[in-house]
Amino acid sequence: MSSLKIQDLHVRIGEKEIIRGLTLEIPKGEVHAIMGPNGSGKSTLSKAIGGHPDYTITSGDVLLDGVSILGMEPDERARQGLFLAFQYPMEIPGVSNANFLRAALNSRQSEGEEIEAVDFYEHLYEEMDKLEMRREFTSRAVNEGFSGGEKKRNEILQMAMLKPKYAILDETDSGLDIDALKIVSAGVNAQRGPNIGCLVITHYQRLLDYIVPDVVHVMVDGRIVRNGPKELALELEEKGYDFIKDALAEPVSA
Repeated sequence: MSSLKIQDLHVRIGEKEIIRGLTLEIPKGEVHAIMGPNGSGKSTLSKAIGGHPDYTITSGDVLLDGVSILGMEPDERARQGLFLAFQYPMEIPGVSNANFLRAALNSRQSEGEEIEAVDFYEHLYEEMDKLEMRREFTSRAVNEGFSGGEKKRNEILQMAMLKPKYAILDETDSGLDIDALKIVSAGVNAQRGPNIGCLVITHYQRLLDYIVPDVVHVMVDGRIVRNGPKELALELEEKGYDFIKDALAEPVSA
């Protein structure tokens, strides 16, 4: 099946287990959202799937279109079609946005083949215009000196250029004002379709007003504890996470 499938995943940092038996499947063509309180393990999940070396997967599996990616290095996972937009995008001094993106695209080409410069820049400018990014960003170092909103737009630009099979957006709304949120959300929505599956990680309903999910998952203490339609996010916005925690704590009647 064409999906990103997470099977009974357990992840620890050092000796502390953060993800404790999480199972989730994101089919192509769908947008899923994970919501949950601070410390529930949402960002740990994204980094573990991406292959961050500080996060140890002790059991379970992650399958991309039926193929396990756990034995792959992060760059191999990316070439297989996985994309991770970070909550706090890193700066890469000395590497221009244009060179970074062109190198990333060329790494996917057959040996000895490269993308034509004219085609590359035509596509790049088209995607930049959608995100209201000025041409000068092509020559600036990746994220260096960028505002929070500029960094998030740059992440979505990378996603648009790389055209992944599956995208994980880790708190893309973090640090955005309402105008930047609308632009970034429009950039994500422009890429929705049958050839991509998206997992959106967020604390707040406001992002989901613009990127409307097909399914909402609630994560507490390293597990998915509830699933539902988009209206579940509205319920969380109204009641907070305590009502779910309280429900989990209730004893089961005989």
